[in-house]
Amino acid sequence: MVFKGLVIVGGVTGTPASTMTYPAAERLDLVEDLHGHQVADPYRWLEDPADPRTEAWSASQDTLTRSWLDTLAGRDSLDGRLRELLHTGSVSTPTWRAGRAFFTRRGPGEDHPVLYLREADGTERVLLDVGQLDPSGRTTLDSWSPSLEGRLLAYQISVGGDEHSLLHVLDVETGELVEGPIDRCRYSPVGWLPGGEEFFYVRQLDPTALPEDERLFHRRVWRHRVGSDPSTDLNVHGDGLDHTYYFGLTTSQDGRWLVVHGSPGTVRRDSVWIADLTAAVDGLPRFRQLTTDADGIRCSAWVAADGRLYLLTTLDAPRFRLCVTDPTRPEREHWTELVAEQPDSVLDSVRLLGGRDGVEPTLVLARTRHAVSELHLHDPATGAHRGEIALPGSGSVHGMSTVDKLTTDEDGVLWFGWTDFVTPVCVQRFTLSTGRVELAEAAPGAVSVPDVHTQQLEYTSTDGTTVRMFVVSSHATPDLPRPTLLTGYGGFAVSRRPGYSATTLAWVEAGGVWVVASLRGGDEEGEQWHEAGTRERKQNVFDDFHSAAERLVRDGWTTPQQLAIMGGSNGGLLVGAALTQRPELYAAVVCSAPLLDMVRYERFLLGRLWAEEYGSASKPEELRWLLSYSPYHRVRQGVEYPSVLFTVFESDSRVDPNHARKMCAALQHATASDSTKHPVLIRRETEVGHAGRSVSRTVSLAVDQLSFLADATGLGLEDRT
Repeated sequence: MVFKGLVIVGGVTGTPASTMTYPAAERLDLVEDLHGHQVADPYRWLEDPADPRTEAWSASQDTLTRSWLDTLAGRDSLDGRLRELLHTGSVSTPTWRAGRAFFTRRGPGEDHPVLYLREADGTERVLLDVGQLDPSGRTTLDSWSPSLEGRLLAYQISVGGDEHSLLHVLDVETGELVEGPIDRCRYSPVGWLPGGEEFFYVRQLDPTALPEDERLFHRRVWRHRVGSDPSTDLNVHGDGLDHTYYFGLTTSQDGRWLVVHGSPGTVRRDSVWIADLTAAVDGLPRFRQLTTDADGIRCSAWVAADGRLYLLTTLDAPRFRLCVTDPTRPEREHWTELVAEQPDSVLDSVRLLGGRDGVEPTLVLARTRHAVSELHLHDPATGAHRGEIALPGSGSVHGMSTVDKLTTDEDGVLWFGWTDFVTPVCVQRFTLSTGRVELAEAAPGAVSVPDVHTQQLEYTSTDGTTVRMFVVSSHATPDLPRPTLLTGYGGFAVSRRPGYSATTLAWVEAGGVWVVASLRGGDEEGEQWHEAGTRERKQNVFDDFHSAAERLVRDGWTTPQQLAIMGGSNGGLLVGAALTQRPELYAAVVCSAPLLDMVRYERFLLGRLWAEEYGSASKPEELRWLLSYSPYHRVRQGVEYPSVLFTVFESDSRVDPNHARKMCAALQHATASDSTKHPVLIRRETEVGHAGRSVSRTVSLAVDQLSFLADATGLGLEDRT
């Protein structure tokens, strides 16, 4: 593989390149008849990472991309500032077990969060530091769960971004490994039983006994005795269900009740089962089913410390309502509505506060109103509203925790994580007796953040729907058109909420505007909002995004020549569709770990799980939906496309990097733009996956992404205005 021309890197002026020709990529004359549609796929050979042509093409692209990115102005300044802004570190809300608090903290200069234990007397010690386990930084802590008595800790780690989650059990007193690794525990919850001798968890079947195309699936719920061979675990749930089912589970604090919920793939239709473990036969629970995926509702359920079964459900309530029943009578006809759906907020989660030692029991309900968090107090007997907890501002609550039944004090205290666009994630503490919120623990590192203005603006989408976006800028109103970075997600009922971001603050500090749009397909306005951006309605998401861009231009925040867009995963599909549908509206695009070939996405990794969200190319009508926006298939010869940087991760186990490879080759071939002004590049990383990564890798990626967008939009990264 050779370049078709010569790349000449610019000199002291910082100009990335004076001439540039893209690496050669063979175009196949491959056209398939799919349900009567003639579908071309000229770069199918790039789907195979082991093909020598793919390897050579990727190596040439690596050289080209680095020759451009490494010479961009302001990179050193940006790198330093991002590290300063990430110097804050992070801290999580505590999980309480018998007077002990388990939590994570990432200190200044640390690459990964460290798991700590705080004893009842306030002393702290490290329980687990993946940086010590693996100094290379390739190992990440996926999840952790202490036993009910706080003597054992189950934790899961992944290596190299594969997200396979190896489960281990640690002795909290000695720090010694009790057992592990137990493999195939990806996305597994852990539900401990009293005494710490057993727990329930989720594990995949042995893939060697499965068909090749099903080896990423087939999960089951297992009952495990600590120290025993995992091959002897009891398979308690999952046989006979669709092989794509994912499961969650909880056990009650008294160890009597096991609640399992599940759904096929990422489908937002939940099945829920409950079992009385005192009636188990030879260790096998007898489940009663509360809902099925055929009901078409979302539902989570748990047995709280008061012994009641709580259900958070969209049944007759797309923004969720709270129901309650006796767990011995769990069927739907016995549900009682405790808190009704609200027309303008989404009910996210519930915690029971107090209830013993003279502390009046109270329910705390976390809501989001147009993506902004609220906390409300309700009577657990009647559901009546008792008041609202005053939060520090317009931001996001991340997790709520209360003490367990074995902790002897602080029964009327709620801990919750808090952040907004300028506040690093901290832990706040609400005390029921005083009604006050106080800072329990700030982010461990001090940092000076820029003075910015944040606001939420309404705008109208193509079909007249009101959509909202957060605008972060150094000015409260447009003073002049500025380089602007617009981002969003718009899928899988995922909300984009206010939160501290070093990339946001660095961009705004340099004189730019940062915008987050609350697009349909997310969960910002409930399940109907999600459904309005799925399947045949997916174009609504892209229209919402284009309309946000047009509003920003119309109001004077920016111009098309200064407007950059960025998105990852499903958000990569978003910006891929945006650049092919409206290339004249955007100056630059960062498209990260994206879905782009919507005809063949189901064939790779976890793709088959997403057919409910997008539609399936195997069905004629749904193929028509997909072809209407599939970015790879909408690339047109001779169009002046914006500057584009694809960023992919070779160990990604969710979205195959072949999407970006194929799209990059197609755009490089088709674009009529001057490649020295509007390049199309692909940046790849090895030994890192779709999600967790070290801080140092995060900074390196952000420097490449932001400096690329800044160069294309005229943002001076070395200026802090």
